[in-house]
Amino acid sequence: MKKIKNILFDLGGVIMTIDQNQAVARFRELGLADAAERLDPYTQGGIFGDLERGTIDAETFCHELSEMVGRNLTLEQCEYAWRGYCREVPQRNLDTLVRLRHEGYRLVLLSNTNPFMMNWAMSDKFDGNGHPLSYYMDACYLSYKCKVMKPDKMFFRKVIQAERLACDETLFVDDGPYNVAAASELGIKTFCPKNGEDWTLKIDNCLNVE
Repeated sequence: MKKIKNILFDLGGVIMTIDQNQAVARFRELGLADAAERLDPYTQGGIFGDLERGTIDAETFCHELSEMVGRNLTLEQCEYAWRGYCREVPQRNLDTLVRLRHEGYRLVLLSNTNPFMMNWAMSDKFDGNGHPLSYYMDACYLSYKCKVMKPDKMFFRKVIQAERLACDETLFVDDGPYNVAAASELGIKTFCPKNGEDWTLKIDNCLNVE
């Protein structure tokens, strides 16, 4: 087995702890009574999926959600609701990302996400220390910009081609079982911690297997 040189990271559930209940509660605050049925922690559907797949932009999402709830919503209100998914960004995770880069691994973000979440994550408010998410990564691939969502293998193929990665030299870390299954079928080594789990020590076991 070849040595791992590259690590693909999911954002929600890995770097950031997801709070599904808080997200549902915030969308309900906006008037979306069936938010629990419409929202998913891994892969969104409906207008939520359209936004994360990049087939609609933030303004269109805001307009369509306004139509659904029967009142005019602002972009700020929509961002507030989406931000409900973030419970915390554990410092131990950020410290581990910094350590791994210093050890020579190439870190790449591969995330199902949207403009509202990235407006925050790519700002200096992300880590509480003035750094955006991109500070911790060598490259970032976002579903709404790539126009494809995990677990579609095309998303992985886009990243592999763009980064010129060898699958057998790459580890993918994601809390979604379907996502890691798709990556595994392409020959990528995978690690599937649970949402909020401390994966910072276990990841070394994945990297040190010969």
